[in-house]
Amino acid sequence: MTDKPTEEPKTSSHDSGISEAFAAFMRTDWADTELRGLARSDAAPHHERRRGSLSHAFGSDTLVIPTGRLKVRNDDCSYDFRPGSDFVWLTGYHESDAVLVLTPASEGGHHAVLYIHPRSPRDTDEFFRDRDYGELWVGRRPSLSETTSRLGVETADLADLEKALSELDPSRTRVLRDYDARVDSAVKAADDGLRDNELAERLSELRLVKDEWEIAQLRDAIAATVEGFVDVVRAMPADRPFSERLIDGVFGLRARHDGNTTGYGSIAATGAHATILHWMHNDGLADPKDMLLLDAGVENRHFYTADVTRTMPISGRFSDTQRRVYDLVYQAQQAGIEAVKPGVPFKAAHDAAQRVLAEGLEAWGILPVTADESLKDDSGLHRRWTLHGTSHSLGLDVHDCSHARAEAYTKGDLAAGHVLTVEPGLYFQPDDLTVPEELRGIGVRIEDDILVTADGHENLSAALPRTSDEVEAWMADQRAQGPRLPG
Repeated sequence: MTDKPTEEPKTSSHDSGISEAFAAFMRTDWADTELRGLARSDAAPHHERRRGSLSHAFGSDTLVIPTGRLKVRNDDCSYDFRPGSDFVWLTGYHESDAVLVLTPASEGGHHAVLYIHPRSPRDTDEFFRDRDYGELWVGRRPSLSETTSRLGVETADLADLEKALSELDPSRTRVLRDYDARVDSAVKAADDGLRDNELAERLSELRLVKDEWEIAQLRDAIAATVEGFVDVVRAMPADRPFSERLIDGVFGLRARHDGNTTGYGSIAATGAHATILHWMHNDGLADPKDMLLLDAGVENRHFYTADVTRTMPISGRFSDTQRRVYDLVYQAQQAGIEAVKPGVPFKAAHDAAQRVLAEGLEAWGILPVTADESLKDDSGLHRRWTLHGTSHSLGLDVHDCSHARAEAYTKGDLAAGHVLTVEPGLYFQPDDLTVPEELRGIGVRIEDDILVTADGHENLSAALPRTSDEVEAWMADQRAQGPRLPG
């Protein structure tokens, strides 16, 4: 089941041949670099508590949660590895190929073992020949004992996983599927995959309410995101065309400097590209008369991501038409944010925002029916210009907890500790003959990250301005200070 890179190091076609004399020489005279006396991670108690919650849900079953493997980008190049969200939520371990196995314990609960790829031994060729796992190629991995010390979980060599999985009873085992083909094939799905689906559902539902450590991580990611928006405004020319890739690149620099990377593909949409919801080509030419819709978020070094959108006039001043559209979207967003509090339906923000938008479209003479009629389930004509939902959960994934049952998430109620976006928009397509010509090609979205508190809500991304007047004043102030680099 497991690869054996120590026996057959993964080399490339252009690698030089290795003589036995050279290989023997490379295996000798290396110092002991084991790290001892490592302190327990501050996050370790949170990961342990989460494993306990999962254990309580499936007391009699063995649970297998892989993190995923390296994926080929092209030829002999792999994508940068990013651990699976459920796995990292339970363990805090960041390296590839690892698998968490929770086995029912005789005294109750589960016994956790984290199977990981150990450090490259110095008595084989892996450490200097293997391009995927060799430490002289990709860097040092933590050892088993180092990982146990830092994360507070028992570790085992990944080479032992095959035997451990072969001894499991599929009818009493649940696997988080589609992360590791080797694990999927080693433990066949029982009950047509129903049991495995229940594991994925429960993990998502447990992740809906963020603990104090997770909220701190989201604050960190959002703070870096705010800085990224500042960087963009300071770098964006106000008086000449420029490539959307400038925006993409400037924000990406902040994401790599202050975090891990971007939490999703940045949307740097100018002009009519702003009417395309997930415009990520970012290869257009921006015109100073247009607006920039920037939907971007920094993923921090513990993999929690922000998700913020601002629509800004490239020149620094909204035209009358742009301001009219922007102000309506702002009013809708404000209504949505004000609707967020514990005990209300998850859809409360969406319903509040959509009512404002539908009424505005009716007042403009665009909506062919009344707002009340359009807001009925069997109508929804206003959605031609609003298109998407107003909220989604946010955390380790930009669309967090996506496997949760509808009744626990989108058809459930909000609770303290939920974090969600509120992001209404209006999108007037360039070829839409139902709207006045002056509106065609205008897209506006405003998005903030909202924490549900015990008595209401907190806008975690409130450091970025939202009203049209505030946006203009902020842009002028930032541009006066000139471009900057992170650091």
